[in-house]
Amino acid sequence: MELIIAAVGTRMPDWVDTAFAEYQKRMPREARIRLLEIKPEKRDGGKTAQQIMGLEAARITAALPNKGCYQIVLDERGKQLTSLALADALQNWLAAGRDVALIVGGADGLAPEIKARADLMWSLSALTLPHALVRVVLAEQLYRAVSILQNHPYHRE
Repeated sequence: MELIIAAVGTRMPDWVDTAFAEYQKRMPREARIRLLEIKPEKRDGGKTAQQIMGLEAARITAALPNKGCYQIVLDERGKQLTSLALADALQNWLAAGRDVALIVGGADGLAPEIKARADLMWSLSALTLPHALVRVVLAEQLYRAVSILQNHPYHRE
């Protein structure tokens, strides 16, 4: 199984790439994290937010390698999970053997068609987080979920 983070945005600050890479390398072989950076649409030419989200949605769809993967949309109105609940979900995903795509939208969010086909809408926080930070928090929480499943002392209750 592969955990694919499909995130709109490129050229992150060095600290983001460093932190993300740290959690990425800690993941076990059976739950690797792969980052797919999706080129954001340029905000010129008078395009509306809806048009921009639609163009980015097409890029996201084209970038996902496995159309049968479990799709999770990161959205502020999604379901909030505790770390233990995420570990339980990860265990189920591992058992199912399907790849999991965690989709992070661009500055305007995600197009309705991406949200509509999601198997889960997940909110990392009730706070609005910068997209760069979402990558790091997401990678850390996936690592934390794995550590819970492996009874590693990284997570403490």
